[in-house]
Amino acid sequence: MTESSVFCTRLRALDVCAVSDALDALGLPASVAGLKPLSVQRKITGAAVTVKLGTTPPSEHKRHLGTAAILACQAGDVIVVQQSTGIDCAGWGGVLCVGAQLKEVSGVIIEGPARDIDEARELGFPVYARSATATTARGRVYEQDFNCIIQVGDVEVQPGDYVIADGSAVAFVPRDRAEEVLIRAERIADRERLMILALKNGEAITEVMGKNYETMLEESK
Repeated sequence: MTESSVFCTRLRALDVCAVSDALDALGLPASVAGLKPLSVQRKITGAAVTVKLGTTPPSEHKRHLGTAAILACQAGDVIVVQQSTGIDCAGWGGVLCVGAQLKEVSGVIIEGPARDIDEARELGFPVYARSATATTARGRVYEQDFNCIIQVGDVEVQPGDYVIADGSAVAFVPRDRAEEVLIRAERIADRERLMILALKNGEAITEVMGKNYETMLEESK
């Protein structure tokens, strides 16, 4: 297994809250809220393949947004699209979902609106976005670049950074900090499992939370 696949396997065993706590403890951007699972309620993880959209029409190499990213994807990757122009039009749609699913992409995250949500739901393809819309991107926004640095919420995302998204939020793990983030997140998750076990064994919640929760991040170092 490659290092990337090992990291993705470890990330898949966690949830966004544990990863967010680990990022927070390391002084990194913890998570991005408000990106909702619009199609299916499924956690997605993988390495980011990024797309940047904007209002400037390309002078050459005109292509449909997202298509180059799909071709560049490896199985298990997550496509992350920045469509933060403020224009209410889709940064992703149904035919793109089919193309991405055929490439075994884990899912897509759009900083902005998406469309064809019913189609994505029927496909079982995960789409996380700020909102749903029926308005086409044609003549409104254009692909500026792909596999480039983009902005999602307050987080700068680079190609190859690791992504985890679930019903709570979306978190991005810088690829050069992945090992230390994962170690800390795994310790946090282990501590929470022990807390739940203590509760099930009859320990009072005031004792469990008092002894463990407030110091969990510090003791996970």
